[in-house]
Amino acid sequence: MFTERRTRLATQMGANSIAIIQTSPVAYRNNDADYKYRADSSFYYLTGFPEPEAVAVIETFDSPDEYTYTLFCRERDRDMEIWNGYRAGIDGAIEDFDADEACAIELLDEEIIDKLINKEKVYYRIGSSLDTRISQWIKTIQSQRQQAPEQLVQLNPLIDEMRLIKSSQEIELMQKAADISCEAHTRAMQTIQPNMMEYALEAEINYIFAKNGGVPAYSSIVGGGKNGCILHYVENNQPLQSGDLVLIDAGCEYEFYAADITRTFPVNGKFSPEQRALYEVVLKAQYAAIDAVRAGNSYYEPHHIAVKILTQGLVDLGLLSGDVDKLIVEEAYRQFYMHGTGHWLGIDVHDVGAYKIKGQARPLQAGMVVTIEPGLYIAPDDDTVEEKWRGIGIRIEDDVLVTEKEPHVLTANVVKDIDAIEQLMAG
Repeated sequence: MFTERRTRLATQMGANSIAIIQTSPVAYRNNDADYKYRADSSFYYLTGFPEPEAVAVIETFDSPDEYTYTLFCRERDRDMEIWNGYRAGIDGAIEDFDADEACAIELLDEEIIDKLINKEKVYYRIGSSLDTRISQWIKTIQSQRQQAPEQLVQLNPLIDEMRLIKSSQEIELMQKAADISCEAHTRAMQTIQPNMMEYALEAEINYIFAKNGGVPAYSSIVGGGKNGCILHYVENNQPLQSGDLVLIDAGCEYEFYAADITRTFPVNGKFSPEQRALYEVVLKAQYAAIDAVRAGNSYYEPHHIAVKILTQGLVDLGLLSGDVDKLIVEEAYRQFYMHGTGHWLGIDVHDVGAYKIKGQARPLQAGMVVTIEPGLYIAPDDDTVEEKWRGIGIRIEDDVLVTEKEPHVLTANVVKDIDAIEQLMAG
């Protein structure tokens, strides 16, 4: 899988070119304590190499069909491996990760010079920490009166477009991440109790992730009551009150691939009339938006459909007044719905890939995966609406694979219809 990706990239680069991509640095949480390491997404996509302090070099020659892959990485070090874990080393980079060549990362500045000589283009992440080093490498080549590359080309668009269309292997991993996430949300519905702390409910979710070999794909949102109206609420430190809703936005990352699910349900297992009315509007919008996730449709089509249904629902409930089409043009709905209806999903939760091509919304293609996540959020201090609506936050989110036929919902295994939620929570 990784070899095939490198081959595709080499073909796009063209002859006599070189691509240089580095992985993420180690991030420190505090003092000398590290965050658990995760490789850079695009670096991993091309290499499958999970260690820090690594640089991949893909070098084409007279034909893009002819290329070499060199991995610069850490050497084996017994003392460091005792403290921090095993390393692949130079031999492992070749034997286990299919590099044609491998060198110690400390030799990058020395070894890269010969690879750059007589190359026409250098592909890398322009604007990254490599800027200064590449400038120095080119100056070194010029000082030797050798032919240095004349074009520096942004690498991101090539890899981003490759990552946008998922292979069958990637879809299998995303389905696994989705299944784990569905199990976690189901457990949350089954274990919640009034007066439980938000962080305790988050712990139930994290347990399912870890039990199945996953980790949180992002900081989980567990917002009870008015906290559900905060789009990126992550404090998760308040008690869950009977009579309130809880909004949970949590997804598992499994083997580098993410799921992203949001469910909203009542802490005590029963929707109030106001909660039910708003929830039904959001759910109707979500079902219609999912149905629009079809090959050939504009990426923005699901959003436009969701906005129309949400706006009509807000008018029907008396939270907005006026002509629906005019309210949409005026974006009056943004008082209660202020974000988009989805995003790409893959190795990153907000995955890479352009949403527009030459200024026009791109059509959906089979193999793309998007989230569909309409919501309504009535701020607790919004005195333009009746008090009974205030402090209700609702979002419903699923992960949807574009196919040549019907949309395929990867996250269908966790309930979202009102009756199904109440029945599940009743035991």
